[in-house]
Amino acid sequence: MAKKKELKQEEPELLEETKELEQDTKINNEMLKLEEEITNLTQENKKLNEENDQLKKDKDDLVNKVKLAQAELINYRKRKDEETTSLLKFANESIIKELINVKDNFERALNVKDASDELSKFLSGFKLMYDELCNILKNYGVEEINRVGQIFDPRLEQALLTDSLPDHEDEEVIEVLLKGYKLKDRVIRPASVKINQK
Repeated sequence: MAKKKELKQEEPELLEETKELEQDTKINNEMLKLEEEITNLTQENKKLNEENDQLKKDKDDLVNKVKLAQAELINYRKRKDEETTSLLKFANESIIKELINVKDNFERALNVKDASDELSKFLSGFKLMYDELCNILKNYGVEEINRVGQIFDPRLEQALLTDSLPDHEDEEVIEVLLKGYKLKDRVIRPASVKINQK
């Protein structure tokens, strides 16, 4: 009986210990769950950070592509504006080239020597038309290339003949055989010249 008495006294203590063990087990289980959640959240956070980094990289790539596209568009517009300006600036070039040939013919007609009175009166009318044609060409920016006495420049002239004169410099233009012309800043017909060569 003494054992039973002892057992009865130990029973509340055992119950108390069992409750504490159950409580500890619950706490351990909750801690395991929390650790698992922390691990999952850490992994998810890592994934989200990686996605965030990738999104930032993608955003930077897209921003760079947009900037590049804008720069290309600006450059395209500049090229188109330059082409349009050039096209407008030199739109009359083909007709002006033909008018220059007409001007050459006027000059040949006006350089007739020993003209009779009747022919001189006729040529004076030609002279008026020639002067008017010269003014029209000048108004459109046509300039005559006349470089007699200057050193030959292959961008403005083409040498057809050479001579060897001691009183002129080497490569000096001594005579214009066919006049050259510039339309604004573009050579539309180089001058045909005779140059000195020593």
